[in-house]
Formats: sequence, structure tokens, C-alpha cells
Amino acid sequence: MKIRAFSALMLTTTAAYADVPNVVTDIPAVHSLVSQVMGDLGSPKLLMKQGSSPHGYSMRPSEARALQEADMVVWIGEDLTPWLESSIENLAPEAESLELLHAHGTEVLNFRETPIFAGDEHDEHHEDHDDHDEHKGEHHDDHDDHEEHADEGHGHDDHKDEHHDDHDDHDDHKDEHGHDDHDEEGHDEHAEEGHHDEHGHDHDGADPHAWLNPHNAATWVGEIAEHLSELDPENAATYEANAAAAAEELEALEGALAAQLAPYSGAKFIVFHDAYQYFEEATGLKATGALQVSDATPPSAARLTEIQAEIQEHNITCVFSEPQFSDALVKSVTNGQVSATVIDPLGVGLDLGAGLYTELLQNIADSIEGCIK
Repeated sequence: MKIRAFSALMLTTTAAYADVPNVVTDIPAVHSLVSQVMGDLGSPKLLMKQGSSPHGYSMRPSEARALQEADMVVWIGEDLTPWLESSIENLAPEAESLELLHAHGTEVLNFRETPIFAGDEHDEHHEDHDDHDEHKGEHHDDHDDHEEHADEGHGHDDHKDEHHDDHDDHDDHKDEHGHDDHDEEGHDEHAEEGHHDEHGHDHDGADPHAWLNPHNAATWVGEIAEHLSELDPENAATYEANAAAAAEELEALEGALAAQLAPYSGAKFIVFHDAYQYFEEATGLKATGALQVSDATPPSAARLTEIQAEIQEHNITCVFSEPQFSDALVKSVTNGQVSATVIDPLGVGLDLGAGLYTELLQNIADSIEGCIK
């Protein structure tokens, strides 16, 4: 009797799991947020190899298959990964597409265009995407409507950041389909190098690094739960409960980070590229300037000269580099006389999963505090 009861339970559990949507995400932070909402019901897949740039990524066959099999794609949006929109159109036209930068309630900031961030620009740079209610529950086969919303208030070219790949998911996929992706490594690395040059981007308009504000993340988990519930009504209560718990933790995280960094609100520091204003907004910090606007666009000599003058004039002792890039540029600007500390907006090297998002932001806070205190 016990064996039969256990078998029946297993069959019920298997059936429930079989109905859980296949979800793919773009960057590790988004993967983490989706993982929090899905909980024990399932795990999303990450589309890109860890440490890769999102700007012009070329998917490997296993990653293309994962996208093709997706019921739902959760991504920051075309401002971060412009290539992904056409990939969804071609490989997953029936999948639910949730662009978080366009989601209801997302706070969006515009890029800062000058090397030195003088004054408080946040008030004039805020955009609130409350008018994007129609994106909720929208399927990607209604793509014409999707493009109309993406264009409203976002006249941007390719904006960029970086992505990672879940090697466990990758290996699972390889076994599942009988393919070995090891031969794809060289092609992928070559593609990454070339695409930096091919996908130059115009930094007028929305800054896509919106995941670095926990308030946005707390909004997004509710959106993710709503979309998952539409695809999987039987598990809607679980998604909603997980999202509510995650939102509460994310709001608490924002408060804790703000309290940790409050003593340094007036500190001056230089970042590698302008990716952190959402984090600054959440914690009360204010970067002095950025060596380059984009992680894919080398700075001009004039920009570096202006940064050097600012460092000398204000005796700035902290300049941040990033793990994906050589610190040669930082050394050339600072003459090796300023403390250079690594901060990472993407979570390179962190373990994928529900805990990554908190670890990512905590690491940024700890790195900033350690450098400027």
C-alpha cells in the first residue's frame, strides 16, 4: 500500500512538473529573479555562455535549441541585447516575451552623456513605464504591437552589457539532444570579439542596466509571476506566493544596502563605464564620472584627459575596473597612484540560482565600501 501511494504521488508530481513552462533568460540577474519566482517548480535556462558580452552574441546550437523550446523568454530588452529580438522572432515566435525594461512600473533612467556627472540628473532622467500595461500577458506572436511599444520612448541603437551560461543546463541540453558543443567554443569566442566592433551603439536614451536597482527587481518578480500564471494556471498560487516573498526580500535588500553605504554618500569615485546609476539611485551614492560610456566603446583621448583632471583636482582615490576587462586603461588614467578595485554588474563567476541577485548587489556594495572608506 505504501509503495502504491508513493508511486501515485510521484505520478502526480511528474505531471505537475511537466506542465511548468520552459523559461529562458538573458543575464544571470534575470535568471536569478525568475528562479525565485519558479521556486521548486522548475529552473529557467540562461541563453549565453558565462562571461560573454550581450551586445552581439552568437548563440551556440544548444542555446538556440533552448530558445526554440522556450514557452517564455524573460529579458531586459533590445536596449541591452538587440540581437535577441530577431532570434525570438525566428526561433520562438509563439513564446511569451517579457521585456523587463518595458514592464509596468519599471523605473528607467537615461544615459549620462558627459564624462563627469555634474549635478543631480536623476529627476530629469526618470521615465516610468506604467503605460506599458498592455505588455503584460502579451504573446510574442503579436509582434507588431510589441515593436510599437518598444519604440515608444526608446529611440535607441544597440545598448550593451554581458551574459553568462549555465553550464549545468548546457550539459543537460547536450545529453538530451546527443550533441557535444565543445567544437563551438572557438567559434563563440571569435564571434564575441568581432561583435564588439560590429554593434556600436548610440547612448542617447534609456540606460538598460535597470536590474541594479532592487526596487525594479521587486516590481519585476510580480510581472514574472503574472506571466507564468497565465501560461501555467494550476501553479499560479505558487508563483504569486514566491513573487510576494521575493519582493519583500528585495525591498529589504535595498534598505540594507542604502544603510550600509549611507556614510559614503558624498564620496567621489570613478567607474569603468556608466552602468551603475541605478545602483547609485537605490543607495544614495553618486559616481563622479566614467572612463567610458559603454563597455564596448573605447574612450576618446579628450574624455580620458577630462577624467584625469577631475581625479587630480578633487584628489579622487578610488577608480573601479570590471572583471571582464584589462586594468591597463585604469592604470593609464591614474598613473598607478589611485586605488583600483573591481566591481561587477553582471555576476561573473557567481553560482546561478535564486541567491545570485542578492550576492551580486552585495558584492558591489562591499567593493565600493572597501575602496572609498
